[in-house]
Amino acid sequence: MFSKQPTKSDTTKSPARLDAPPPALSEGATVRKTPTVASLIAENLTVEGGISGEGELHIDGIVRGDIRIGKLTIGDTGHVEGSIYAEAVEARGRVIGAITAKQVRLYGTCYVDGDITHEQLAMETGAFFQGRSLKFQRPPPPPAEAPPKPAPVALEGPAPAIATVGGAPQPKPVF
Repeated sequence: MFSKQPTKSDTTKSPARLDAPPPALSEGATVRKTPTVASLIAENLTVEGGISGEGELHIDGIVRGDIRIGKLTIGDTGHVEGSIYAEAVEARGRVIGAITAKQVRLYGTCYVDGDITHEQLAMETGAFFQGRSLKFQRPPPPPAEAPPKPAPVALEGPAPAIATVGGAPQPKPVF
């Protein structure tokens, strides 16, 4: 009842051709970018030297050096000794050095000894932070150009002279 018996038409089908190239994308089609996986420095690893890139990095081990990355997550066992420059930083572990990022989040288990330069800073209760919190100062937008002031209207002919009599100005007669 549920099993299918091959028929003559099923057995005569040829297999699909595997060597054909995939169909090309049309010119207007957009290619979907696959999400990247964060790189991981495991708990039992120590890195001595700088790290740079545009992706994400998760640190559970030890890094001794400066880090320049898109997004940085420092796990509970993570330890960084050096400056951090990133778009976003989430710290649960230990940081000895300055942090410069647009968004910084310090969880309750973190220990930060250094200045933090940021646009947004969030700290949970229990987070240890020793240093200065410096907010990014975006430059003010350039002032809009004011319309030019009209030139003063020049009077035609000589201006009448004014004489003072007893401290009060008096018009001087013109002959």
